[in-house]
Amino acid sequence: MLRLGGIAAAATQEEDGGDVEINMMPLIDMIFILLIFFLVTASFVRESGVEVNRPEAATAEKKESAGMVVGVTREGHIFIDGQQVDLRRVRALVEIFLVENAKGGVIIDADESCPTGRLVAVMDQCRMAGAENIAVAARRKE
Repeated sequence: MLRLGGIAAAATQEEDGGDVEINMMPLIDMIFILLIFFLVTASFVRESGVEVNRPEAATAEKKESAGMVVGVTREGHIFIDGQQVDLRRVRALVEIFLVENAKGGVIIDADESCPTGRLVAVMDQCRMAGAENIAVAARRKE
């Protein structure tokens, strides 16, 4: 121990001139804390997992934060996260998404040939789940 003005300080080297030891545990702890922080604050987009032929619209706008994407195929099949789901499950999945992302929006990526009744039914399930920000995906008319 070294005495400096009445304060005891530990030497960084051993008395015999050995190696200096650096404790890496605080650094590793800090890296894990940063990793957890970024994972918790990151917003993930949940894709529908199906390719559809979107309708064209002259007023189509690009949305920066999509949130959850629900795909509806030409035959009326519904896809969320690459999995085909029943219409009755859409509401529950949107509710779970909204619990994780309170201000998240839902985009319905429907094929231009899908039955209109099916599209309205999916929108209705999203609204009953509590989604306030619902949009239908479209291509910009060229």
